Amino acid sequence: MQNDPEAISCEPLEEGGDSRVAGTDHFTEGPPGEGTSLTNQTTTSPPEDPWAGPELKDTETPWEELDTKGKVFRCAWTSLRILLVFTCLYFFICSLDFLSSAFRLLGGKTAGRVFQDSELVRNPVCGVMIGLLSTVLVQSSSTTTSIVVSMVAADILTVKLSIPIIMGANIGTSVTNTLVSLGEITHRNDFRRAFAGATVHDMFNWLSVIVLLPLEVATDYLYHLTGAIIGHMRLETSKDANKDLLKAVTKPFTKLIIQIDSKKIGLIAKGGDKDYSLLKTCCLSKKTTTTNETGYNITQTNCLKKCSHLFVDSGLTDSVIGTIMLIVSLTLLCVCLFGIVKLLNSLLQGHIRTAIKKFVNYNFPGKAAYFTGYVAILIGMGFTVLVQSSSVFTSALTPLVGIGVVSLDRMYPLSIGSNVGTTTTAILAALATDTRGGTRQLQNSLRIAMCHLFFNLSAMCLWYPIPFMRFPIRLSKFLGNTSAKYRWFALFYLVVGFFLFPLAVFGLAQAGWEVLTAVGTIFLFVVFAVGVIKFLQRKKPEWLPKWLRNWKFLPVYFRSLEPLDRLFKHMFGFCKMCHHHHYHQHNHHLHNQRHAESAPINATENEKML
Repeated sequence: MQNDPEAISCEPLEEGGDSRVAGTDHFTEGPPGEGTSLTNQTTTSPPEDPWAGPELKDTETPWEELDTKGKVFRCAWTSLRILLVFTCLYFFICSLDFLSSAFRLLGGKTAGRVFQDSELVRNPVCGVMIGLLSTVLVQSSSTTTSIVVSMVAADILTVKLSIPIIMGANIGTSVTNTLVSLGEITHRNDFRRAFAGATVHDMFNWLSVIVLLPLEVATDYLYHLTGAIIGHMRLETSKDANKDLLKAVTKPFTKLIIQIDSKKIGLIAKGGDKDYSLLKTCCLSKKTTTTNETGYNITQTNCLKKCSHLFVDSGLTDSVIGTIMLIVSLTLLCVCLFGIVKLLNSLLQGHIRTAIKKFVNYNFPGKAAYFTGYVAILIGMGFTVLVQSSSVFTSALTPLVGIGVVSLDRMYPLSIGSNVGTTTTAILAALATDTRGGTRQLQNSLRIAMCHLFFNLSAMCLWYPIPFMRFPIRLSKFLGNTSAKYRWFALFYLVVGFFLFPLAVFGLAQAGWEVLTAVGTIFLFVVFAVGVIKFLQRKKPEWLPKWLRNWKFLPVYFRSLEPLDRLFKHMFGFCKMCHHHHYHQHNHHLHNQRHAESAPINATENEKML
């Protein structure tokens, strides 16, 4: 057998197992006394569950066997690693802030101008895509919802037109943790779990919009429900309402690097000066009003304190600074993610890992186990309210899902809770609305914020209480298995789901709502028909004609990703990763084979020597 990695098969991994080298034999141990025999029979062993985290053995010396010096060293080394984990986590959160700043500089003006197109906003489907794209461009659903709230308060958008935009922002916020999951792409099963843990948030939001958007268009239930609630409330503004606990921790560092004025995105959206630079240059200003000779009042803004961040006097454009920050933030994010995963794998071994897994994934005993998920939802809500960012919370959990500490079934309710908790940002932004001109503006802005809250509560009631209805878990497992089998599929999913698909909807909308409705109806019908056929193929194949009991009647390009896989590997060399994976397994197999072949020979030589 040759030891050439190029000769090794590069076939994709089957679901639920590790890759295997084509054409290799397995070895079985013969009867006692006959040594080890080489056979061509393949030994079968029960497949490992790819969704269960690996059990790492504790290789460290037991605490009782350590002397005083060893115990001191063990405590110091453990404390240092814990400190490094929190340090990596701090800079990981800072990198997400930098990533958000980079996307705002690169796409913030575009996102602001999208809101000005009233024709697109009037179409509810386009409204969803506007919210999605805007959130992806600025990497913050809080920014998108705050802009929408301010535009509703300024009577630029109505509450009805804003509801689909809020729904789209819900989808866009899940792109961050999907990006974070790519940090595990070199480890197949870890990537399977991490990508599924990230996309369970995506699937929850997509399914919620697919079901609740038509319901809202047909009945206006969110509009009427929030109107009834706001009508019975006594409202007062609170300028100190919008507090962000997380930024109080990270801002001392991030403000030294870069500062962005997100309010200018809102001004652009309201039709203001389009030549604004989003880079913040003045950190403290004061407005003065003077009366000229003709009796007109002139308001001037005087800068009292200039900002002192790294780019304040660089003279670079927003696009150049955004590109630099994008590279820096992605590099910092990958380094911190790598450090967190390695340190956690080092710390969480043996009994410690088992204990933490049992605690995090613990279910209440007996019939009370049903309510465990609701406690997880409350925990997700609480942490998201504290950090004021669902992206940070779910992105921090994604590596833990990858290494198997947090299960996918536990990640699901935590993500739902995070979805509900992030609505407090819009509520706090609404409470800060100026009421000097009356409370109507406050009522409208708070109404759209409440629509955001009740949309997520409706989605939770739809996809969580009944276990059978937890489709997001099954869909995310499908995406996780597919991405583990074809690594390029993760990037394909990101590009198509968060960029090309919204742009295609915009293009169809420009052709007219009739075209968009026709294409959308055909698309949804095809998806529904495929789902029904797959269900019948699995449960009741006898109900189908013979030719429809599998998909072999379709061309291979319509039923398999294999042709695309070969194309991408040929064009971009993605097979190197596959070769690398197979190469090490191949060498490990050759090592075992040589050891098995040498065992009886060594035994015979030893007998002769004796």
